[in-house]
Amino acid sequence: MSRWWKIAIAGLIAAPAVLLRVSGVHLPPLEGILVFGPAVVASAFLLVWAAEAAQHDISGNLATAILAVIAVLPEYAVDLYFAWSAGHVPQNAHYAAANMTGSNRLLLGLGWPFVTLLFAWGLRRRREPPRSLQLEPGRRLDLGFLGLASLYSVVIPFTRRLAWYDAAVLLPLFAVYLWRSAQGERREPELIGVARQIGELPRRARRVTVVALFAAAGFIVVVAAEPFAGALVGDGKQFGLDEFLLVQWLAPLASEAPELLVAGVLALRGHGDKALGTLLSSKVNQWTLLVGSLPLAFIAGGGASSGIVLDARQTEEFILTASQTILGLAVLVDLRLAVWESVALLALFAVQFPFPQPAMRLALSAAYVALAAGLLFHRRKELAGIARALAH
Repeated sequence: MSRWWKIAIAGLIAAPAVLLRVSGVHLPPLEGILVFGPAVVASAFLLVWAAEAAQHDISGNLATAILAVIAVLPEYAVDLYFAWSAGHVPQNAHYAAANMTGSNRLLLGLGWPFVTLLFAWGLRRRREPPRSLQLEPGRRLDLGFLGLASLYSVVIPFTRRLAWYDAAVLLPLFAVYLWRSAQGERREPELIGVARQIGELPRRARRVTVVALFAAAGFIVVVAAEPFAGALVGDGKQFGLDEFLLVQWLAPLASEAPELLVAGVLALRGHGDKALGTLLSSKVNQWTLLVGSLPLAFIAGGGASSGIVLDARQTEEFILTASQTILGLAVLVDLRLAVWESVALLALFAVQFPFPQPAMRLALSAAYVALAAGLLFHRRKELAGIARALAH
């Protein structure tokens, strides 16, 4: 059955945002969210479809890493806009940190359990014996780089800023991660839906289609990211809502939804390594490429060369995000994610919402670290395999 109509639907959803932006029409905040938000989601779907189809021409681990970057480009565009504009509108630095910490915690606290629970549900539907979601040994490389980035992230709450020297560490780390991923063996991708239909095209037609989708999605992102970001802030002010929370959760949820849906379908069909592996790679990208790019965007926008200064709330959010990342690493160090571990990650993620007080956030961070320390000690023999993957 043809699925080209889905691409047409995505284009139609994005069309009003493109037309309004090109014509120079400015919408009130609520209408801006309703017009530009769906355009961001549509662009994310186009990027996911194109990136997945492109796996026919790229090696396995590298394809996963590139897909993970491309799939969240709309999210990066929103965050980099806030960081860039903070160079001349200082209060926007607040929102850059909000979007970055929210997207990181959402991916691990909601995304990882989401695919694991769907994987377990798929096993039950197919009447297969229950088992943990198992990652392939090659994922130790992703875990190793996530560990390196997590170790460095501990420095940032002490300096209370995102500075050029953070970019000097994290961006080369991301580049090495991509280089090492490119050395993996090439495998036939497991595609579904629109991506599968594109992938089945003859090579020339497939590549032309992929490039066209990348170009269209990139244009939509450039057009929609700034007004969507501005509408989130404006809507919060207009209706008395916390703009920090809107930027922290609504924007990442919109931009990450397509990747989570694709990963969820893969997990439901039994492709657990591909589903969770993509989200794991996204986590590495967020913790290296995204965090490292923010101070450079800030400086490019006219900000001080010392970087983005983090206030008390932003520092607390960063500590909580870093602590959650360390626990996520500890949970996956044995290359398995069980249902009970997923439920625990989801519960710890959810408990932050009814208890927003700073003391509770720091207590939750301490709980993350304590649990991670216990798991890493219990699974300490697994660390040697990750170290070998990095050194290989």
